[in-house]
Amino acid sequence: MKETITIKGARENNLKNVSLSIPKYKLVVLTGPSGSGKSTLAMDTLQRECQRQYMDSMGMMTDTISKPKVESIEGLSPSISVGQHVTNRNPRSTVGTVTDLYTFVRFIFSRLGERICPSCSGCIPPSFEPTGVMAEDDEEMDQQTMSCPYCGAKLEKLGMSHFSFNKPEGACEVCSGLGHVASINEEAVFNSELSLSDGGVASLNGVHRDIQTRILIAAGKHYGFEFDPDQPLKDLGEVQRDLLYYGVESEAFKQHYPNVKPIQGTKFEGVIPGLWRRYKEKEGESGTKEKEGSFFQEQLCPECLGARLKKEVRLVRVAGSSITDVSDWSLGDVLEWTKGLQAVLPPEGLHLLKPVLDDMPVRLKRIIDVGLGYLSMNRQTVTLSGGEAQRLRLASLLGSGLTGVLYILDEPTTGLHPRDTIGLIRVLQQLRDLGNTVLVIEHDVEMMRAADHVIDIGPGAGLHGGTVVGEGSLEDLMSSELSVTGAYLREESLPIPNRIRRTGNGQHITIREAVARNVNIPAVSFPLGCLVSVTGVSGSGKSTLVFDILAEVNQEGLEQKGCKQITGLEHVGNIVIFDQSPMGRIQRSNVATYTDVFTHLRQLFAGLPEAKERKLTSKHFSFNTPGGRCERCQGLGVLSVDMNFLPDLEVKCPDCKGRRFTDEVLQVKYEGFSISDLLNLSVQESLPILKGESKIAGIIEMLCEVGLGYLQWGQSVKTLSGGEGQRIRLAKELSKPSKNHTLYLLDEPTTGLHPSDIKQLHILLKKLVDTGNTVVVVEHSLELIRESDWVIDIGPEGGTAGGKLVAEGTPEQVAQVSASYTGMFLKRVLAEGL
Repeated sequence: MKETITIKGARENNLKNVSLSIPKYKLVVLTGPSGSGKSTLAMDTLQRECQRQYMDSMGMMTDTISKPKVESIEGLSPSISVGQHVTNRNPRSTVGTVTDLYTFVRFIFSRLGERICPSCSGCIPPSFEPTGVMAEDDEEMDQQTMSCPYCGAKLEKLGMSHFSFNKPEGACEVCSGLGHVASINEEAVFNSELSLSDGGVASLNGVHRDIQTRILIAAGKHYGFEFDPDQPLKDLGEVQRDLLYYGVESEAFKQHYPNVKPIQGTKFEGVIPGLWRRYKEKEGESGTKEKEGSFFQEQLCPECLGARLKKEVRLVRVAGSSITDVSDWSLGDVLEWTKGLQAVLPPEGLHLLKPVLDDMPVRLKRIIDVGLGYLSMNRQTVTLSGGEAQRLRLASLLGSGLTGVLYILDEPTTGLHPRDTIGLIRVLQQLRDLGNTVLVIEHDVEMMRAADHVIDIGPGAGLHGGTVVGEGSLEDLMSSELSVTGAYLREESLPIPNRIRRTGNGQHITIREAVARNVNIPAVSFPLGCLVSVTGVSGSGKSTLVFDILAEVNQEGLEQKGCKQITGLEHVGNIVIFDQSPMGRIQRSNVATYTDVFTHLRQLFAGLPEAKERKLTSKHFSFNTPGGRCERCQGLGVLSVDMNFLPDLEVKCPDCKGRRFTDEVLQVKYEGFSISDLLNLSVQESLPILKGESKIAGIIEMLCEVGLGYLQWGQSVKTLSGGEGQRIRLAKELSKPSKNHTLYLLDEPTTGLHPSDIKQLHILLKKLVDTGNTVVVVEHSLELIRESDWVIDIGPEGGTAGGKLVAEGTPEQVAQVSASYTGMFLKRVLAEGL
């Protein structure tokens, strides 16, 4: 059996004819600067070829997966890639449902639950009847009835389905098991000062508005009145308003014309019914961050108060706790509760539940080992970060028992405190010890130390990367002159000079009595004029303190959320927030459009003599409007192919060959490059070409400073990670002049950055502070924390065991606090380096 995966001549993207051997049945780390080609080698070459060969061996169509640009790959195994994308956006999907933990808990409650008789309030103990194996459709049991021993009342026997908020038997009848109820925010939908034509109905726009307007006019003629789309909504008559708001099928409109039947082509649905229809079709999945979701206001369900289940189910107790209680606990607390059940169960109950009580702690321990013990079962999966979703899947894979598999993981330490990284490494080593190959794209030095083999790609990003610059152990990398990772490690091994910490400008922002989620802090202060790191283990309350309390305060200080008082805001002129939220799902938004560089590029091309001769304006150089774009693909360069049950496939447009524009537009060139050529260049590659354009060059230099020089201008923002999105927002903000003292709040800005790139980011943040601003980062990276002026450590644990102020002070002071996990690791890096 071949003991290596041998790659020869890999040339995908920026890879420069890479050939290497990856040892099988080992923990292998693939590292290198951001944009060096790590993901291209692992995902776009190795993983894609694994998928293609697997489909070919099964006799399935392989033309949907193109062969990567590589001469050969030998020794491949079946592969599983575990990325950081949250794919399940169903609001009914929770941590408990995707891990099957909630299924176990439902089984326990259906067998052990003590319930309250609604007739006499008597407590009915479980009967421990052997009703068969755990099954979702426990129909036989669900249909049985039981008699209350105190009053003789007949009660329906509760089975597993009654404890599910996704089944009619158990779901709260008011909210259908969602835990919240929605109402339409009419102020967000309708602007009474505007007409329909001027955008008075926010949910109707573009072509959709034009079509609906024609239907409204036709409907008015059919019923014998005029509907004027240019009339402000506040001036509409009652009939016109009822038609627009509620449609021809509504009771409100039918009262005006009870005997007139609508004819085909005039059946206007109504704005409000249309919104409700789309909302229900998505089961409320539209999301508050998307435009359609902003038209709805969600409130806690008045019946179940967010518990999702019917009252009679919520009253059932096991060991004194309801299923709602257990679902709200952290997974660490659920583990202790599960272990405790074995001690209190009578022999017949223990015998019935032994398989569940044996298996459930094992599953919980796996999730806790990857640093997710602070999560609760009722946490919606849509709210998980990419790193959390990836580690949750990793924990489930460990229980699959598969061997001989190639696992490819994309930066699994994202969002992890160094303490939790140790547990993750242990899980990956267990996967390896089962007989699997574990290939990890990673920047974390501790992960590199634990690896059996390290491969360093570089030496730089984009065109400057794409080669293997070192491999072997960390000691081997340190001896390589080309390895950026090795150079960083060599520098870190040198004696560390005494650092001078900023003391700030003497002013502070102080939060008093912070009590949001798990946070309970009497008082904490942020010194202004400093670089401040807020640290702590995963789930300790860092983000709650910074983004749910500090960031939510209004500038006038009139409204405080999650605390009693915030003082010192009068010393800050502006608050700028950079979090890890997605940059959007619009395919047309790319790096060039988001940074406004594309506007300058279009104006630049429109001003060229060749463009003026052809009478081409800046509009013709836009792929978002008709005129100069390819109409076959509408300027996207690709066409979407429906693959039925598989994700849609994007293929290069056959008309423009992926170049987005018409031939006439492409003939106009600046320094030998067409507008399409520039969109295909990386940010760094475009600097020599555009360095003479002051409006563009400044943004390019700033993007390179934040470590994003490898991004292509035409790259969709949908493909950017949370860390990349945050840094591109940072670059855009920093390119603007600022006169006031600004408070910058950043959420793990080092996400996805190589240690050498973190040094560059620190230089940038240092510039912000030195020009009279304050920077607060929620951070796990020891490289950035140790360079901070002030550290606020929250913990000591995650979830309910966190939320306390563990330590505050300079990194040296925090390193001396024995109760601080962050301090423990800081003590080592301050004394010995990394």
